[in-house]
Amino acid sequence: LESQLNCVLFIRSNRGVTLTPEGEMLYSRIASAAVQIQDAEEELSASATLEHGTISISATETALNIYLSKKLRDFHTEYPGIRLRISNHGEVDFAIVSTPAEIESGLKMVELKPFYEVLVGGRTFTALASQSLTLKELRSYPLISLSDESVTRSLYRQFFLDHGAVLKPDTEAATTDQMLTLVKSELGLAFVPEPMARDSLERGELVQLHLQEIIPTRSICLVYDRHRPLNTAARKFQQMLTKADPPRPAASKQTESISFVSQ
Repeated sequence: LESQLNCVLFIRSNRGVTLTPEGEMLYSRIASAAVQIQDAEEELSASATLEHGTISISATETALNIYLSKKLRDFHTEYPGIRLRISNHGEVDFAIVSTPAEIESGLKMVELKPFYEVLVGGRTFTALASQSLTLKELRSYPLISLSDESVTRSLYRQFFLDHGAVLKPDTEAATTDQMLTLVKSELGLAFVPEPMARDSLERGELVQLHLQEIIPTRSICLVYDRHRPLNTAARKFQQMLTKADPPRPAASKQTESISFVSQ
């Protein structure tokens, strides 16, 4: 550096090294940059060792309730320094969704966990629990469903049509949690994920009704861009999601749109 600048920057002695006036002037100009470089190196090192970092995940309500929340708890316990950002849209590292789902070209979807749904009602429907109903017979009872634009509503609309019936809900809700509350309030019957209804069924707050037709099985899936690099924390969490059960390609019947934008 002294040769390039054609001046002396350091005074060297047995006691050590000190700066010349020229060296002092140069240091005063680059000190802030040197500190920023050091801070960046320390931040990158901490990120690589999972001491710090951020993971951005898009998640559907069902996926968050019956699968993702537990995985996030386990990951946060092991890596408490990693910040978590959960949303249902926007720029994310990857998404955890419930089928049916439609993905764009270039994205990959793998199944993480299958689940099934059950038809439930409040205590006033206890007498029906011993019967085997058909979808056509459900016309005689009030039904609660998600909004018309939801993929779950589309799934059940087709399910009813496939068996010669028509889905005409009496009450619409924005979320599954709202549906469960309405069912407990005796406003009607609803199809809900079994894991979300399990505790209420065990406590006797809800009763499960039985259909002759088989309700379609659904899955929790991981969706990601195979060409988009992930930071260390996101890559580690993705590995945790797929480690327990070897991922397999998800079913092709999909209707929910997923897209990614690079951060």
